[in-house]
Amino acid sequence: MSTQYQASRTARSSDEGFTLIELLAVVAIIGILAALAVPTLLRTRITANEASAIGSVRAINTAESAYAASAASGSYATELSVLVQACPGSSTGFISPDLASDPSQKSGYVIELGTGISMAGESDCNGRPARAGYYLTAVPKSIGTTGHRGFASSNRGVVFYDATGAAPTEASMAPGGGGHPIQ
Repeated sequence: MSTQYQASRTARSSDEGFTLIELLAVVAIIGILAALAVPTLLRTRITANEASAIGSVRAINTAESAYAASAASGSYATELSVLVQACPGSSTGFISPDLASDPSQKSGYVIELGTGISMAGESDCNGRPARAGYYLTAVPKSIGTTGHRGFASSNRGVVFYDATGAAPTEASMAPGGGGHPIQ
């Protein structure tokens, strides 16, 4: 009986768990898979941040066009906080509140509206001063981490990019200036 007990005990002890070598192999495989997946996830996040920045720039361009047409006699807002305000008799502004501060931070990008080199324009429906043009930029908070490219636009409505992460200059966005428009 004791021989039978020892044999069953030996058989059970070999089936009770994993060996240290097996556990180390599993951990190594998980580590390799994580090392392959993390760079892909970071590239995906950067791509999503850049798409969001382009979308925000385009939304502000649309808001500026609507603002110029209906609130400022062809002139443009000088700050994002102006675009979020409604005109008297209206209940909605021209852009969403998530872009209401100047500069705004959204999806790893800093978005800022400035007057650039434009001249003074008409006052808007709320009596706020407006300009004959605008210069809008969206640059990554951390180049290489939150985004690779910088973006800019103006009252022409075309979005340009700079692969260095800096915002394209107004001179590069002018016709014949050599800037790179988003296609």
